[in-house]
Amino acid sequence: MRIAVCDDCFEDAQYLKTLLDGHETSIYSETDSLLADIADKKVRYDLYLLDIYMDTSMNGIELAKRIRKVEREAAICFVSTSDAFYREAYDLYAMQYLIKPVQEEALKELIERVSEQLSRDKGKEQVLRFKWRGRIGAIPYDRILYISSREHTISIYCKDGTVQKYKGKLNELALSVCGGVFLRCHQSFLVNIYQVNNLSGNELTASGHRIPVSRRYYAEVKKRYQEMLFEEVD
Repeated sequence: MRIAVCDDCFEDAQYLKTLLDGHETSIYSETDSLLADIADKKVRYDLYLLDIYMDTSMNGIELAKRIRKVEREAAICFVSTSDAFYREAYDLYAMQYLIKPVQEEALKELIERVSEQLSRDKGKEQVLRFKWRGRIGAIPYDRILYISSREHTISIYCKDGTVQKYKGKLNELALSVCGGVFLRCHQSFLVNIYQVNNLSGNELTASGHRIPVSRRYYAEVKKRYQEMLFEEVD
């Protein structure tokens, strides 16, 4: 499980990391650093453990609100020396509220709950995972319009206008994602067929973006596009 711990107390953060042995845990001492990874680098975690009292630009409650804007279904747990923020935690749909010093048994129960939720959600939402500058990110398929490749750089074009880049080979990516949602339409392009608005000549259109279709892939693209139209009618 990938877990982010945001706590400006080094000892407390290290204590949690020790209890989380066996999990991929990243420690943030500043709220801005975590937000930058989430918003700018598209880093995602399975669980966020947030200290409430932070000597930074915002406290844990405000941080959780900002995380929610980017990742609505994030699993968030607050960690605090006080129970004064139970109401705010409830309003933010926090999974748990742990009082310091965190008890190992309580943390284990939380991890089990998150694991169960991840298991239930597995398969419900497909995501494209990628590695960028040593960190792993994930983008749900339904947020992606198309993917292009140039000089071993993969570019993922999303519905919200963002473009995520990482080093990789399109052929390898195609093997893992093509078949259902994504379709190879060109040597340098994969397209999310469910985001396509039109097929005209040797071009697909997706939310105003023009995506080339090469002669090699045209027949399969046309066939899959027509199938998709009938799926929507059904």
